Amino acid sequence: MTDLRSHRAMYLKAVLFLVIGVSGSALLLAENFHWRTALLLALTIWAFCRSYYFAFYVIERYIDSRYRFSGLGSFVRYLITKNPPPL
Repeated sequence: MTDLRSHRAMYLKAVLFLVIGVSGSALLLAENFHWRTALLLALTIWAFCRSYYFAFYVIERYIDSRYRFSGLGSFVRYLITKNPPPL
């Protein structure tokens, strides 16, 4: 599979991810609304966003600039083997 290069497709992908996230969160809260549930959901989303940022931006910019990750599987392989994925 080749890299996604179309700007329109990238924007569409981002919008679809946003729709999935908002829909899932809204359905979860509609089914079981409680302030504690809303807070835990917000904290979970924030924590996963920060870990994703760490896995790609922080590792590449501050820890090991030689490595480029193509996805979470590549990041896990890096953590386990400390070998760079093929470029």
